[in-house]
Amino acid sequence: MHHIPDSVLHGLIAEDIPYGDLTTRSLAIGQMPGRISFSARGPMVACCTEEAARILALLGCTAEVATASGRDAAAGTLLLEGSGRAECLLSAWKVAQTLIEWTSGVATAARAVIDAARAVDPTVTVACTRKAVPGTRALSAKAICVAGATLHRCGLSDTILLFPEHRAFGHGPDALRQQVTDLRLRNPERGIVVEVKTPEEAMTARNAGATVLQLEKFSPEEVARLAAAIAATDGPQPVIAAAGGISAANAAAYADAGARVLVTSWPYTARPADVQVRIFAA
Repeated sequence: MHHIPDSVLHGLIAEDIPYGDLTTRSLAIGQMPGRISFSARGPMVACCTEEAARILALLGCTAEVATASGRDAAAGTLLLEGSGRAECLLSAWKVAQTLIEWTSGVATAARAVIDAARAVDPTVTVACTRKAVPGTRALSAKAICVAGATLHRCGLSDTILLFPEHRAFGHGPDALRQQVTDLRLRNPERGIVVEVKTPEEAMTARNAGATVLQLEKFSPEEVARLAAAIAATDGPQPVIAAAGGISAANAAAYADAGARVLVTSWPYTARPADVQVRIFAA
């Protein structure tokens, strides 16, 4: 379960209504009772309906989730409904709608990558990076996880990933091998992921004991050739991960090429889902 703290939701509310709702206040309709409903306009993977319900509750409404995060929702599916005073409903309206639309768009895109890859190989893992829109990482993480993807890295503290930028601070032509060796010695309980940009770097990292080879911007054909070359070697086999430009359009090709992990940021820039909101007097 991904817990989104109330402090995040209060921030969303404060951003939209820092001094209340001027229109509703001016019309003097704030105390009138009403109802609100949120429905999918098109097919989507629902996300953050729970947080939208919590936003309604924080503003004084009652709310009930009809479609939980991670569930497929066809066009017309009821996602969430609530009731309360007009001032509460109208204050929660756009904050809750935008939250569901944006996170559901991310979740739907992540599911598209998963479906494309697993149509070829059901064992492929789709891992989304930490390159979410700044300030949205917790919500983005929930969106990709409820879709069935996994987190590539939560941050710099939880995994070891040796980039070429780290190797720039190494010493001599053998820096890659030496740094992988050092990482293994100092972190014996952790896997060592190494990003490589050429087949030669990949074989050096493999021979040094890398656990995962992250192939940066390799074509599917290049992934297939390297996967075959590594499979022909003796000893432990590293996991092949493809990264750089992975999307729903090419996920199947990379899975077919032998990549067991697809590393992507593509879902974070997906078009938001379309949610219809109806508000009416009770």
